[in-house]
Amino acid sequence: MKIEYNKVVEISYEVEVEGKVTDSATKEAPLDYIQGQHMLIPKLEEALEGKEPGDKVTCTVLPEDAYGDYDLKKVFDIPKSSFEVNGQLREDLLVVGKYIPMLNGQGVVCHAMIVDIKENDVTVDFNLPMAGKTLVFTMEVISVREATEKELTEGLHGEFLPPEEHHCHCGGKCGHHHEEGEGCCHEEGEGCCGGGCHGDDEEGGCCHGEGEGCCHSN
Repeated sequence: MKIEYNKVVEISYEVEVEGKVTDSATKEAPLDYIQGQHMLIPKLEEALEGKEPGDKVTCTVLPEDAYGDYDLKKVFDIPKSSFEVNGQLREDLLVVGKYIPMLNGQGVVCHAMIVDIKENDVTVDFNLPMAGKTLVFTMEVISVREATEKELTEGLHGEFLPPEEHHCHCGGKCGHHHEEGEGCCHEEGEGCCGGGCHGDDEEGGCCHGEGEGCCHSN
């Protein structure tokens, strides 16, 4: 069976960035998705269209076709008080190089990297981890099958359901309630597969949770 619109596909892959393998999925634990449902980077779906199990595909994805250019406007200072919970500064979150989940102005969870810690402010970077990077994918098609009506309606793992009904297949539940003024969300590793978000914040932008695959559409 060939990869076509609304087919469920399993692939193994490796992605290289600047000559280094940064993400992968094995034949034993492949990535699955529904073709044409914007679950992958569009260039990857284009490269996989019409392929069959056993086919191997190499695809180079430029920044403009993946996660965009690196934007210096998405690097800025925020008050240290934004990292307080119940009046206590979360020192464990303030580690240079660490990605932490935060809420944007629309109440969406977005990940930011801690760049610098100053006396009263923290410099954070809301660029996607792969922003400005060229991605080279080496993929193999493992299986192709028809999607069920339930999968087309709800997604393979419930990703098309409303947030209050969406439970990730990793076991975490998407969505947390936060009081007004709270800057920090759940800790890294909690929530929905690390708590990545899709969409853009007008001021800071969104990024995927640390550990999420590079294949996924922005």
